[in-house]
Amino acid sequence: MNTDRPPSISLATAARYWFKLGFISFGGPAGQIAMMHAELVERRRWISENRFLHALNYCMLLPGPEATQLAIYIGWLLHRVRGGLVAGLLFLLPSLLLLIGLGWVYMAFGNVPAVAAVLYGIKPAVVAIVLAAAWRIGRRTLRNGILASIATVAFAAIMLGVPFPLIVLGAAAAGWLGGRLRPQAFALGNGAAHAGASGPALIGDNTPTPAHARFGWRRLVVTSLLGIALVAVSWSLLAAATGMRQPLAQMGWFFTKAAMLTFGGAYAVLPYVYQGGVDTYHWLTPAQMIDGLALGETTPGPLIMIVAFIGFVGGWTHGVPGAAPLSGIAGALVAAWFTFVPSFVFILAGGPLVEATRDNIRMTAPLTAISAAVVGVIASLAVFFGGHVFLTPAGVDWGALAIAAVAAVALLRYQMGTVRVLFACAIAGLVLSYTGGTTQLL
Repeated sequence: MNTDRPPSISLATAARYWFKLGFISFGGPAGQIAMMHAELVERRRWISENRFLHALNYCMLLPGPEATQLAIYIGWLLHRVRGGLVAGLLFLLPSLLLLIGLGWVYMAFGNVPAVAAVLYGIKPAVVAIVLAAAWRIGRRTLRNGILASIATVAFAAIMLGVPFPLIVLGAAAAGWLGGRLRPQAFALGNGAAHAGASGPALIGDNTPTPAHARFGWRRLVVTSLLGIALVAVSWSLLAAATGMRQPLAQMGWFFTKAAMLTFGGAYAVLPYVYQGGVDTYHWLTPAQMIDGLALGETTPGPLIMIVAFIGFVGGWTHGVPGAAPLSGIAGALVAAWFTFVPSFVFILAGGPLVEATRDNIRMTAPLTAISAAVVGVIASLAVFFGGHVFLTPAGVDWGALAIAAVAAVALLRYQMGTVRVLFACAIAGLVLSYTGGTTQLL
């Protein structure tokens, strides 16, 4: 074990790492967090094991993509506000650019038979991926009958059409009450466990909290107000330039609300995004939503970056006539901006405060209940998608159902990676499509 403390890290060195991570961070939040742990804790020793887990637990308490927020947090600890901004932006940029490019290919060539055949195989794999996510999160979250009951009620509620924000509020109220009546049932579990440290870290267990990370009411209020003002001013300018009732302004307002509801990761908020993008605003169709999730699963970066695809398709179909690609790019940028800005504000403003209260059961119990509720919400998402993938006017699509079953076994029984499963299912879609083994395409 190396006993030498690593030297100070320059912002340029950190920026190169965050940009590289943005291109290779496949595997969803779990894979991205594992990559950061292996590189930053074990190899580079920028941060110690306990400080890394402390940051991870903090990010898991917040709404928003925890892996993105963890990158922002570590960048912030290392290099103050500019370090957090650089870490978050470079981590997000590759996936944003890739999804814009894939969105253009999808809208321009999505009806080409070969593309349709690939998507035929990927769609049922997406249903299996969502089911696997519900299973994995449920095993970790539903630690007792009370939490399992909250998940069941949430599943039934969203299937009956109850808006997702009301489900979140109801779960939070149940957690608030449960934290007082049955606090042991809502005790927050550890986020993860890893092997021992590889040696002294630049930010170690006993390293004093940097001055910029110490809690102060003035800093909290000022940073929060600046963040709120940034969102409000950017939306006001957008609404003034395009019109309040036009798609871009609607996207800005909708994705700001969605950013506040992403407790439990991207899968938890996808039903709300589905309801808004498909049912309320009609920016895209159910089939396009499933295709977008499939594309999001095959690209690096946070899965919630699927909002860029939704924005691109919505801008393409509802934007300026004759300028569909540019309207699509504008929609993608607007969706990404209003989805991810709150994550930066949460870290830069609230980090010290949440750290100071992390062991207070009365504050963590509502979040534990919300985490339980999102398991039921994620399961409902699989039902939504499955209805569109497996049921056709001609009846059950047995080819798609078979692909989904095999994908679920590969994910849950053999722990295969998401990208490998999607690639295999894409090949299966091509084979079935060109041998007449399907009942529908797209």
